[in-house]
Amino acid sequence: MNRCLLIATLLLCTSALATDGWNLAYDREGIRVYLKDPSASPYPQFRGVSTMKASVRTLTDLQDNLRVACKWLYACDQLRLLDVEGDSTWVYLTTNPPWPTRPRDMVLKVTSERLADGTLVRHLSAEPDRIPKVDGLIRVRYLSGKWRMQPLGERVTEVTYQLQAAPAGDVPSWLANRLMVDIAVVTLRTLRAVAERQP
Repeated sequence: MNRCLLIATLLLCTSALATDGWNLAYDREGIRVYLKDPSASPYPQFRGVSTMKASVRTLTDLQDNLRVACKWLYACDQLRLLDVEGDSTWVYLTTNPPWPTRPRDMVLKVTSERLADGTLVRHLSAEPDRIPKVDGLIRVRYLSGKWRMQPLGERVTEVTYQLQAAPAGDVPSWLANRLMVDIAVVTLRTLRAVAERQP
């Protein structure tokens, strides 16, 4: 794809997102983050996109290794496996975000879907009642999102990280929106750095 065609394609994608209620909130370091128009949804949500010099397999391995995954996920404090059933996995995640946000925990169901072109989509949802509530942590009761890893060539992958969640607890809207951008940028930046160091 030549440079002009690539730029035109990116502009078309950006315009399509804008008309769908997504607004560009961050565009630096090879990372674009869009926030959904608050009037379109009761909960804040983001979509982060970045191209990484790594294969889908490498990125998948970095997600499946929970000890490593906790190092590149934003504010991750603990990440452990609960259960596996077919294409679905349940994990327990605790976060320790910066002040003034209080620590939270969540049970995530991750369902993997492989598309014909080699794209891997991992659908995320919260199942808050799967394990008992933990004292001292705010349980996230609603979360919906996905990871989409689409191969663009040999060891080049477009990674999309999209998430919508109820803030849980007393989080003002201005802080929730800032956190949405931070979660996307830090997670994608750190994942990219780790992935591109892999052999």
